[in-house]
Amino acid sequence: MSLIKLQEKIGTKADGAFGPGTLKAAAAYYKLTPSRAAHFFGQTSHESGGFQIFSENLNYSAAGLDKIFGKYFPDKLEDSYARQPIKIANRVYANRMGNGNEASGDGWKFRGRGALQLTGKSNYQAFANYLKKPEIMTNPDLVASDYAFESAMFFFDNNKLWLIADGGVSDATILAMTKRINGGTHGLEDRKSLTNRFYGWLTK
Repeated sequence: MSLIKLQEKIGTKADGAFGPGTLKAAAAYYKLTPSRAAHFFGQTSHESGGFQIFSENLNYSAAGLDKIFGKYFPDKLEDSYARQPIKIANRVYANRMGNGNEASGDGWKFRGRGALQLTGKSNYQAFANYLKKPEIMTNPDLVASDYAFESAMFFFDNNKLWLIADGGVSDATILAMTKRINGGTHGLEDRKSLTNRFYGWLTK
């Protein structure tokens, strides 16, 4: 489990529970200010379902595919893909983000993983270069385990999200952060609650 991997890395009790001790140790390990750590772990907690989900679930029904990925499934094609995550990933992620065609298998191999769902071969390659860990390209599951949080930091670095975090913890900064990560305001209240709670843990 990715949270346990993190706890092992930062030298705290590896019990899979995210509390003040883990947060403070992680902030120290990654050299994050209280504001940066609160935003980072607040957002990643929301995105990963409370640090439980680190690999994309593509087990969609036909109705789900039509709703979420409708443009990739014309003429009721979704019926032949429903509840087949590998086939779904290979179709919806084909020929973009550096992936090959549907038959290449890149869509499934480089599906969303990590605390902020790194997706696509070109993004995995950029992340592998960033960490200087070429083995990520042959074993992408490392992004869902050993490097789940590093992949999210890579996203923060690339998208200059630390600059927002440095503005402090407020409704305005959490809103700005959420829009940059989510593209909208989905889950905003939960993100506010988590970020404020974590900031409180770090500043007591």
